Amino acid sequence: MKKITLKSFLLTFFLNASFLIAQTGGGMWIPNQLNEKEMKEMGMKISPKHIFNTHNPSIKDAVAHFGGGCTSEVISPKGLLLTNHHCGYYSIQSHSTVTNDLLTYGFWASNYEEEKPNEGLKATFIVDIIDVTSQILLGLSDNFTEQQRNIIIKNNINKICSTIKKEDYQNITILPFYNGNQYYAFITETYEDIRLVGAPPSSIGKYGSDTDNWMWPRHTGDFSLFRIYADKNNHPAKYSKDNVPYTPKYYLPISIKEKKENDFSFVYGFPGKTQEYLPASAIEQILEITNPSRISLRNESLKILDHAMRENKEIKIKYAAKYASIANGWKKWIGENQGLLKSNAIKKRKEYENQLVEQSQINLDTKNKNQSLVNALNDLYKNNSRYNKAYTYFNEVFYSNSETFRMAYIVSNLLNASDQDFEKIKLRVIKNVSSIYKNYDSELDRKVSSKMLSMYSMNIEPRFQVAGHEDFEKESSCNIYLTDLWENSYITRERGDLLSILSSDSKENIKYKLKDDAVLNFITPYIEMYRRKILPFHDDFDKKNDSLQRNYMNAQLKSFPSKKFFPDANSTLRVTYGKIDGYTPKDGVNYKPFTTLSGVIEKYIPDDYEFNLPKKLITLYKQKNFGPYSQNGDIIVNYIATNHTTGGNSGSPAFDAHGNLVGLNFDRVWEGTMSDINYDPSICRNIMVDIRYILFIIDKYAGAQRLIDEMKIVK
Repeated sequence: MKKITLKSFLLTFFLNASFLIAQTGGGMWIPNQLNEKEMKEMGMKISPKHIFNTHNPSIKDAVAHFGGGCTSEVISPKGLLLTNHHCGYYSIQSHSTVTNDLLTYGFWASNYEEEKPNEGLKATFIVDIIDVTSQILLGLSDNFTEQQRNIIIKNNINKICSTIKKEDYQNITILPFYNGNQYYAFITETYEDIRLVGAPPSSIGKYGSDTDNWMWPRHTGDFSLFRIYADKNNHPAKYSKDNVPYTPKYYLPISIKEKKENDFSFVYGFPGKTQEYLPASAIEQILEITNPSRISLRNESLKILDHAMRENKEIKIKYAAKYASIANGWKKWIGENQGLLKSNAIKKRKEYENQLVEQSQINLDTKNKNQSLVNALNDLYKNNSRYNKAYTYFNEVFYSNSETFRMAYIVSNLLNASDQDFEKIKLRVIKNVSSIYKNYDSELDRKVSSKMLSMYSMNIEPRFQVAGHEDFEKESSCNIYLTDLWENSYITRERGDLLSILSSDSKENIKYKLKDDAVLNFITPYIEMYRRKILPFHDDFDKKNDSLQRNYMNAQLKSFPSKKFFPDANSTLRVTYGKIDGYTPKDGVNYKPFTTLSGVIEKYIPDDYEFNLPKKLITLYKQKNFGPYSQNGDIIVNYIATNHTTGGNSGSPAFDAHGNLVGLNFDRVWEGTMSDINYDPSICRNIMVDIRYILFIIDKYAGAQRLIDEMKIVK
């Protein structure tokens, strides 16, 4: 009996000890729940109240959610906003033409009047974060179905939103955390007049392009500048020539002091989505089915787009943003798979599941419940694997890669909408189709669509195919067939204007005009097959998984009370902290944490698509005309740290121990992209632009002294 008790004690001790060690430097923490002790032990010199404070101005008042998918920060008392070049890419592209190509040559407004408005671009600040868990979960029972649970939670959310005090120009959002075990309310302010102020040419802002994307060492000046405009009361307002530059509650001081390895670093931003607490069976499915399917399809799509963009300058401009979007996911998933394998993620997660069960052995009932949870999750993912590949392929082929098929898909949804929802959905469809047409080339998209359809026909089992799919297995046959479809479709604009049809008064009129559309008629059987044979099983999986994952997360929280669990990212404001540090990705390779302008010059290939450089930058380097921004006779361009970031952290401010802005987050190292699922501090690193390189480009390269004069620079 004593031996069993001792064994149990030792198991508990070592489990908790390992968790505490693993916490150091990892995690995406809600800013009002920071671990001050650990952060100060790692080197932080300021109080958490300096980072997040609802009563006095703090750093959180300078950090904004940018465009719904990135982060930005206010760096002047006149609302000057810093974010990544790739976050501002669509806006820069929208102002570009063949004769005035801002992507190629850059842009620097010389006064307020030249700053360019961007329709639909928004910046959202967090005013307060409130724990509302007890109110949201009020009235729930373990016996409720998911549907009953969701109804009660929705009603409670509506009730709480109506009782929280806010200004008329503020909004309230309540979101789940820890898979629905906790809930927080966010009071926000959203500014809708955001104007482009400055951007370096892509040869700086996107230097290395797709070859260097997700890679280290990196040499990219990934930044752009915008400005928030507000009404005369400094409140959010839609674009107006009468609006004035926004006066922030707080703006970030900028430090140009030297950096060194092991310096404390923290990043503040809006990480999009992580899945840190998945069971091993889920990771297996990602590693063996989901990611390989996505990678193989996008690999072929990107080959076609890349060739066309290199041959045609107009295509290069039109497809720049969409190519970057497709390539970003493709390369990320490749690195994610490599990282999961290298870190033995599945093996470690299975060991963790065993520990979760054994941790509860002093309580047999809890132990059995935890074991049942693990078994249920394993069974759920095993059953889902029969549909996962078909689900992934359908969405990649008919939505993510082919724009023609995507338009047909969303038009099909409109035609199947109820009369009650028709007008609302129609407006959304018109907006989406208009956005696609803005940078659409039907012939290029036919080539992509042909390849995608051929791959679907070859790789998906017959029960998820439509009649005659064998004819499309050969790409040559597929090409011929789609050529005819494209010539007889409003969607490709060969027969007329789809938008004018969609703007018709009635559902019946739209249906009548599109009844013989070749592309729409071709894709309809695929959509019906998807809705009948794939989507119901996927939706059923999601419902069951939501319930099981919530209970699984709750079991982890209860079984390891001494472990501090950070909630998965969900596009809400978070803080992550660590240290500037190199890493060893494989045997014999040891990466330093800094890259320099000398490295930029070393990679230079004249007139290359990815590694060309502006002559002025080369001249500044040769003259060593670095101003006050150099370190050891060079300029640090990029650096890495152990901060735990993900998509959505693009554009996040990176701080030193004193809360000064010292860098701009824009990427992760390839080997560490699996940090969305399995954060490993030995190889997971975020990549940042050194603020001194940004200032050097603004000052010495662009000569935009008026912008430098706005900032508070700590020397």
